[in-house]
Amino acid sequence: MGRLLLLDTASLYFRAFHGLPDSLRAPDGRSVNAVRGLLDFIAYFVSTYSPAELACCWDNSWRPAWRVALVPSYKAHRVDHGDVEKVPEALVAQVPLIREVLAAAGLPVLGADGFEADDVIATLARAATGGADIATGDRDLFQLVDDAAGVRVLYCGRGVAKHDRVDAAWLAAKYGVAPEQYVDFAVLRGDPSDGLPGVPGIGEKTAAGLLARHGDLEGVLAAAGAGGLAPTVTRRLAEAVDYLAAARTVVATEDRVPLPPVDLTLPAAPGPEFAALAAGLGLGGSADRLVEALVQAGRST
Repeated sequence: MGRLLLLDTASLYFRAFHGLPDSLRAPDGRSVNAVRGLLDFIAYFVSTYSPAELACCWDNSWRPAWRVALVPSYKAHRVDHGDVEKVPEALVAQVPLIREVLAAAGLPVLGADGFEADDVIATLARAATGGADIATGDRDLFQLVDDAAGVRVLYCGRGVAKHDRVDAAWLAAKYGVAPEQYVDFAVLRGDPSDGLPGVPGIGEKTAAGLLARHGDLEGVLAAAGAGGLAPTVTRRLAEAVDYLAAARTVVATEDRVPLPPVDLTLPAAPGPEFAALAAGLGLGGSADRLVEALVQAGRST
């Protein structure tokens, strides 16, 4: 079986929107910088890795209620009103176009109500039999790295073209943790971008050191209870006990999301519908590069 390419779609189109000029517009004046950038990113990953299968994973619920119930601060700073995320209007207007273009290109979009794209990615990666590459700018997905199963993360923190191929060795060198420790590491360290406070006073180095000595969060808490940690660290953990009891479930991806059966086989070159849509939106070279990448990957599989 060939490899599966899993796209954290929102992570990529946000990066495209903020990285490309608003001057990229359709003939009718609509902004298409996020649309064009996303197509370029997909073309890049397809041409670089020649996957046999591909899925554009979607946030049907960007802030699931069950995660908020456990940690109310989860993504709270990104709420505009109600349960609507703060997103620039110029990007909001492009999201339906992105869905339309992906459908016309034959690229499957998968999401599930009540779950984030991360959960969809985890579910598909768990089921992949030929290995999986996860393209994202989200560090939370480092928890899915599995050398034995051939699952790695293509991390775009420094840009798509400069992405890191994250495996167990990369995580050990960067953070001093194993993939299976990453959730507990993130819980202890916290993540302001997701509204996760972490344990005050415990940063990356302290968190990694605690996990290196005690294995996992349960081991760390057991050591604290037995008087095996420094008094300051023990006090900080005790003060954060309610957060620690809930945060692991929030940070951990759900890998058993109910998904409909979908053929993820990499599509052949898109047909007239995609060409007409691309022309109407003025997608130009971005559309051409996607078509070329799909044709090239089809020849190599």
